Amino acid sequence: MANALFTGCATALITPFHQGEVDYKTLQRLVDFQLENGIDGIVACGTTGEPSTMTAQEWESVLSLIVKTVHGRVPVIAGTGGNNTRDVIEKARRARELGADAQLCVTPYYNKTTQAGLIAHYTAVARDGALPVIVYNVPSRTGLNLLPDTLNILADEENIIAMKEASASMIQVMNMVRLCGDRMAFYSGTDEITVPVRSVGGVGTISVLSNLAPKVMRDMTHLPLDEAIRLNLQYLPLITALFSEVSPIPVKAAAEMMGLCESEVRLPLTAASEKTKELLKAELQKVGLLC
Repeated sequence: MANALFTGCATALITPFHQGEVDYKTLQRLVDFQLENGIDGIVACGTTGEPSTMTAQEWESVLSLIVKTVHGRVPVIAGTGGNNTRDVIEKARRARELGADAQLCVTPYYNKTTQAGLIAHYTAVARDGALPVIVYNVPSRTGLNLLPDTLNILADEENIIAMKEASASMIQVMNMVRLCGDRMAFYSGTDEITVPVRSVGGVGTISVLSNLAPKVMRDMTHLPLDEAIRLNLQYLPLITALFSEVSPIPVKAAAEMMGLCESEVRLPLTAASEKTKELLKAELQKVGLLC
């Protein structure tokens, strides 16, 4: 396996809002909470952080605050992905200026492109050289699946260092690792398969659950495999509940229950339903995250 930017768990950090504005004081507390619990990395303004509804200034301010709060203790990975290659490159350049260590670049959505277009897109971003690239494949959100043979071509790019794979297809993960595992690191992009991905050569996860339970997810990626399997199975119902509505609606609702931040999201996202809140409350209580 190629050298990794981090081994273990990086949190795809939520962005707290209050009355329509970014709540920077709470954001700093969330970062401190992650660091105090031994997290291995933080993703700023990844898709879980709702950058699609942020202004450019908000995106910069959120990333800047996270970089300053982390102060070099763990890698900070900036979410730069989008469906306009030129904009992605400009974001990556700005993220480098603000102190990010790498970029998480989701596949283009809506206009989507072809596999050849994916190669051209990521090659352009990588060769600009602003920041090392972690490719992010999440077909359920983008409508586009980056295939193993496509990744095999991209893996030859020196600046493409890792893959966050969230297709939830272990066959696809295994084929990606088989083809590219000597040239890039692999992270689970969906919490339910954290340990399965680790078992076939993955070096960690980029997690939603770790917003609520950073130590649990860190343990899941560092403990011996038999103990990690036990944790993955124990937390599987909560992980499922965290995706019972469009993310990050459920994780923000759960974070509010735990007193971490408000559950506020921006339109077109809306508040969690009462049914989802009841489910989350029950699952949080089962694992001891809520009294």
